[in-house]
Order: sequence, then C-alpha cells, then structure tokens
Amino acid sequence: QVQLVESGGGLVQAGGSLRLSCAVSGRTFTPYTMGWFRQAPGEEREFVSAIRSDGRTVFYADSVRGRFTISSVNTKNTLIYLQMNILKPEDTAVYFCAAALTQSRVDVRNELIYDYWGQGTQVTVSS
Repeated sequence: QVQLVESGGGLVQAGGSLRLSCAVSGRTFTPYTMGWFRQAPGEEREFVSAIRSDGRTVFYADSVRGRFTISSVNTKNTLIYLQMNILKPEDTAVYFCAAALTQSRVDVRNELIYDYWGQGTQVTVSS
C-alpha cells in the first residue's frame, strides 16, 4: 500500500518561510510526477507546484512562482520538498502532496492524473 506523508507545516508570520516535505513509502516505484496542491477554507483545492521524475522539469502556479521552489531529494522522486518563501496570508491552506505513477497527456495541474494523495499539512500565515 502506497502512503504519502507530508510534514513541515505550521504557523508563520507574513514574509516568513516554511519547507514542506512529502515522503512516499510502501511500494517500490518512481512516480512520474509529484505534485503539491492546497485547499483554503471554503475554497476548492488548487494546484501549487509539480516536479517530474527527471528532477528538473518543474511547474508552478502563477500565484507562487518566484516564491516557492519544488525539489526532489532522490532520483526516485519519492522524497520531495516545497520551499516556501515570502509567505503571504493568502497562502494559508492545507497543503497536499500527490503522486502520479505514469506519464499523462493531461496537464499536471489536473488532479485527475494523480493516483495517490497525502493527508495534508496545515500552513497558516499570519498578517
């Protein structure tokens, strides 16, 4: 059974930084794409960032580009980070990581390509 476990969330003041981690366990495989999504209270879940298994091909939502950086620790794409800098109150949300096992023509921003999801970690940015 595949498990995705996020960590690193917390409370931070506006302008501060946090680093989220997502670890994949339970099965030997290399996710083709790992993604981060977030959901604020009363809002739909939205795409934040994604990284391919090559470790170099990355994607960002316009709202976080230039402030957030996604990276993969190992070549198997089973441990990824999301470095979040210059945090804003509007970044407050539950952050989820997700794993897509196979290549897809569907955009990485589409939740449908992801096969497994973590439980989420809360990020709260105070003004």
